[in-house]
Amino acid sequence: MLNYIWLTLIALGLLAAVSSDVSDKFSNKFHNGESVVATWSTVEGSTNQLNVTISSDQYYRTYGESLDEPLHFVATLNKGESKQTLYFRIDDTFPEVWRQIAGATGEENDISATVVSQTGNSITFINEETGFLKLKDVTNAALDYAGISVEIALGLIGIMAMWLGIMKIAEEAGIISIIARGARPITRFLFPEIPPDHPAIGAIIMNISATFLGLGNAATPFGIKAMEELDKLNPEKGTATNAMCTFLVINTASFALMPTTAIALRAASGSSDPAIIIGTTMFGSFAATVVGITTAKLLEKFPFSMIDVKSWVTGHLKFFIYSTLAAALVILGVSTGAFGFVAGFLPNINVDTLKTVIEVISVVAIPALILLFVTLGMLKRVKIYETFVEGAKEGFEIAVTIIPYLVAILVAIGIFRTGGAMDWLVWVLHPVTDFVGMPAEALPMALMRPLSGSGSLGIMAEIISVHGPDSFIGILVSTFFGSTETTFYVLAVYFGAVKIKNTRHALPAGLISDIAGILAGLFIVRLLFG
Repeated sequence: MLNYIWLTLIALGLLAAVSSDVSDKFSNKFHNGESVVATWSTVEGSTNQLNVTISSDQYYRTYGESLDEPLHFVATLNKGESKQTLYFRIDDTFPEVWRQIAGATGEENDISATVVSQTGNSITFINEETGFLKLKDVTNAALDYAGISVEIALGLIGIMAMWLGIMKIAEEAGIISIIARGARPITRFLFPEIPPDHPAIGAIIMNISATFLGLGNAATPFGIKAMEELDKLNPEKGTATNAMCTFLVINTASFALMPTTAIALRAASGSSDPAIIIGTTMFGSFAATVVGITTAKLLEKFPFSMIDVKSWVTGHLKFFIYSTLAAALVILGVSTGAFGFVAGFLPNINVDTLKTVIEVISVVAIPALILLFVTLGMLKRVKIYETFVEGAKEGFEIAVTIIPYLVAILVAIGIFRTGGAMDWLVWVLHPVTDFVGMPAEALPMALMRPLSGSGSLGIMAEIISVHGPDSFIGILVSTFFGSTETTFYVLAVYFGAVKIKNTRHALPAGLISDIAGILAGLFIVRLLFG
């Protein structure tokens, strides 16, 4: 499945880039070969510096657009044996098409034009030829995202080493076993194939707890450790087990008490109530979790081999119909009950008090957890230093292992996004979003969230700056950000750590979970603030 997704992202990104460049070429968007007429005068004290002025009428004759005011700039006239060139720097005061021409030649933001004629105080020149901008952007994006992937992995090394070292102490002290026994009723339902006293259960509980408290730095190492333990039970190395898929979906749903990043951005944008999205994101992420787990449990019955799908459907059609209907009823009932709880609970709490309590927990939790594990390790006579170093070495190795997987998925996402395929997807899905009542401005955020955390954060910041943090759209995109997770990143990091190549139903279930979180977020925000 991931092979097809990876190929699709790259192919659509390149196809969109080529289509855009070909369209620009045929329409001559950058007016290659067309003359621009301007007036000039010599800069005082210089022999080759010119003050150049292009009037609105002169600019319109070439580009078909009017300027609000004449364009003034200083240019350097270089006289060669065969031709004269005019060199000038571009800034934000220049028209958009000229900024694009300058950007196409590198990072210097300059244009080198060929002088056609120079008579009296009039000068005619032709800007340098420009083309294939999208393909150039795609090339740069692929290289940039490859570098970003390595930076992310290197940034994880210290965090992974620390947390897996601490977790090794907890494991040797028997703390993980105690945690696993306490959570047995839940884990037995979610992961029936895992022995109840297996270390994977403790790591899973630690990961889910860290995610719930918004401790992202701790959640990722615990999650990777859980995947490593799950892989020890894997009879077919390189292929995801049912437990791995279910665990990944739980992480992509990312059910948390407080969406700290979204709240911080809203506060920085001047929101009168930054924490107003706590209830809406809890509802959205809860719906995503329920739908994700249910979907994973249903899809694990599929063979996920195109050859066997027809025979499976024929033999299990009745089961599939009944189980789908039952799942739909369960999801509807649980989501409705959750909404009733949230709608009834929110008006009766002091949001500022809740925010303060959660922030205190988030700040205290990590030091308290480290102190607790180290102290209990000492009481259990564990050699805490040697044990920590042993676990830290394991964390270092895992962080380096995931680099190729991160590079692969992030480069594909960079090509898809930069090439313009996201605009195609927005256009295709526009009728559907209109039908469900999603504003067109919020659709890019919903589509980008599963692909890129930084990309979706940038889109959210832009939308909030335009519409305001406390507008309906501002609250909606903030809820989207907190209700879902970057599915492709999570998949690359967690499965890459244990070299899983056949992801089976993990990606479809994760994306369905994202869709559920988006739709649930839209539902509750429209109900409360629409």
